[in-house]
Amino acid sequence: MYKAIRIHGYGGPEVLQLETLPTPVPGRGEILIRQEAIGVNYIDIYFRTGLYKVPAFPAILGMEGAGVVMAAGAGVTDFEPGDRVAYPTALGGYGECRTIAADRVVPLPPDIPFDIAAGCMLRGLTVHMLLREVHAVRAGETILVHAAAGGVGLLLCQWARHLGVRVIGVVSTEEKGELARQNGAADILVGHDNLAARVRKLTDGAMVPVVYDSIGKDTFVASLDCLAPHGLMVSYGNASGEVTGISVGMLATRGSLYLTRPGLTTYLAQRSALLAGSRELFDLIVQGVLTVRIGQRFGLPDAGAAQTALESRTTTGSTILLP
Repeated sequence: MYKAIRIHGYGGPEVLQLETLPTPVPGRGEILIRQEAIGVNYIDIYFRTGLYKVPAFPAILGMEGAGVVMAAGAGVTDFEPGDRVAYPTALGGYGECRTIAADRVVPLPPDIPFDIAAGCMLRGLTVHMLLREVHAVRAGETILVHAAAGGVGLLLCQWARHLGVRVIGVVSTEEKGELARQNGAADILVGHDNLAARVRKLTDGAMVPVVYDSIGKDTFVASLDCLAPHGLMVSYGNASGEVTGISVGMLATRGSLYLTRPGLTTYLAQRSALLAGSRELFDLIVQGVLTVRIGQRFGLPDAGAAQTALESRTTTGSTILLP
């Protein structure tokens, strides 16, 4: 038997219920993992509220974690009991153990602790996607990053600085701004009021070639107004709500802009991409280029409190559950 957090319907944090369940048996192509640490992300909230739909109820939320292989199902050749592993995009993480398709898991190097892995797999690979794939940044560019003190934001600031990119970080408080600055942001803007005018001043009127916006509804138009002609709006989150009611004319009148809504699962669909991105992420952590900040730690029974803290926008860095 093992403990897991399940939901039986969509709703607020109160729908997250701690339950005792039979220990699952890995099927063909699957492994069973004893989880040492579990990531908490905004996507978990989207699934809890119904913005994203779970396959069926009851459902176990959670997309990211790290632990030790307990058993391997038929056909699994890459992993065996005792192996340290981590994963970034597989629903079912809020539990002491879980089964998962072996091709969605990567080996975890011995010098990467479990909590660090759970705090960086989804976030770090999201940053890899944003900086390497969605818009391949170039040294000397200036980019605008919303939520620059969050789990993704801090890693994005560090990684961009490593690539020679100037980051203008948008945060909600001066304290968060100082944290983002310590992690690589060259300039800090608190709040998004008059955002375009402040970006114009910082860039001497040039504006930016790309905006990375995880906030969604509240910042979408302001982000568009910060782009240079032919700039790219990367909307990759909905922290303030889903962006709706878009007119494509908004892109034309602001300088023939581009808009994308990337999803990490698409970019990691091929196992080769998952392995390559993870290797680069782990290498940068070991080299000290990236420092993963675990800002909040909760016990598994406190998953609701963890999500509430995340929704309140008072958190910094990554949030994890410890089974």
